[in-house]
Amino acid sequence: MTTTSNDQLTLTLADHQAITDQIYSYCRAMDRIDHQLGYSIWHEDGTALYGPMFSGTGRGFIDWVCEQHSGMLGHSHQVSNILIRLNGDKAGSEAYVTAALRFRQEGKLMQVTVKGRYVDRWSRRDGRWAIDHRIYIQDFDEMHEVAATLTEGWGRRDRQDSSYEVLSP
Repeated sequence: MTTTSNDQLTLTLADHQAITDQIYSYCRAMDRIDHQLGYSIWHEDGTALYGPMFSGTGRGFIDWVCEQHSGMLGHSHQVSNILIRLNGDKAGSEAYVTAALRFRQEGKLMQVTVKGRYVDRWSRRDGRWAIDHRIYIQDFDEMHEVAATLTEGWGRRDRQDSSYEVLSP
């Protein structure tokens, strides 16, 4: 492998990691109800399509979903199977997501678990990768009553969560 190909591989890996970090940050923004972090995932003119639930700007989506999530007791988003295809300063990605959301309904503790995919178009502008357009594809969901082993989770759904202290620059 030549120096040029090593340099190209390093840049490709850095781009892949930057996009992957943005996908992870999105999940963190959802679980911590962090508007600012959520806004940072999209470009200012970025858009989001979440089936019949939401169609609009990325920023508008963050405001809408954080409002929805704030009415719940807790939620947890995990992503896996992240595929990224780069083309210069443009990219496409698909990431599988599993999200569990808990809430009370008629005095019962309920959990909705959704499985779907984030299908994103990205661009690098001024050295920063962010979403131009996201399509969320929900593959299936289920809802059931749960019996929690804890009365309340230990994590916080705001910037007072311990992770902010550890991850702050």
